[in-house]
Formats: sequence, C-alpha cells, structure tokens
Amino acid sequence: MSAKNLDKKNRFRSKTVAFRVSPEEWEQFEIAVKLSGLRKQDYLINRIFERDIVVQGNPRVYKALRNQLDAVLSELKRIETGETINDELLETINLITVTLQGLKNEG
Repeated sequence: MSAKNLDKKNRFRSKTVAFRVSPEEWEQFEIAVKLSGLRKQDYLINRIFERDIVVQGNPRVYKALRNQLDAVLSELKRIETGETINDELLETINLITVTLQGLKNEG
C-alpha cells in the first residue's frame, strides 16, 4: 500500500477527480504544467481556486522552457508566408513569455 498523500496543510487527499479533454487541450495542459514546475495535481488545484502559479526556477523548468522554445521555433519555420498561426501556438508563446518574465523578476 502506498503512503498517504497529504497536502501542505497536512490534509489527506482521498478524492479522485477525472475528466476528458481533447488531444489539443491535453497538449496545452502538459505544456503549462511543465513550464510551471508543479505536479499536475498541484497545478490543477491552484488553477481551480484561482491561485497564482508561482514558478520556481529549477533545471526541470529551464529544460521545459528550452524544449518548448525549440518546438515553437520548429512550428514557426514550418508555417509558410501568409499562413495564420493557430491559437494553441499563440497560447504556448504567451505562456513561455509569462514564465520567462516571472523568472527574470525572480533573479
């Protein structure tokens, strides 16, 4: 049996929440979680209760930033002149920008 999962206030987390998302929504969620440096569960709880997501710079966050910037660059190179940028790519660019600004203000 695994250890009890307690939150920061020492409360036992015994309830499970599950819901379905599209593959595109899942990808955006994965990106947001990786850039936050939080666990998925903590990220969702903070978002549900409209708490700020405070990103702590660490190697995992910097690696996620690097990987997402590489993915954005590849996507931008793929887009042909006159073609529109999709909303998911714009959201990813915005999320990267906000994360980098937060890290800049941290240091």
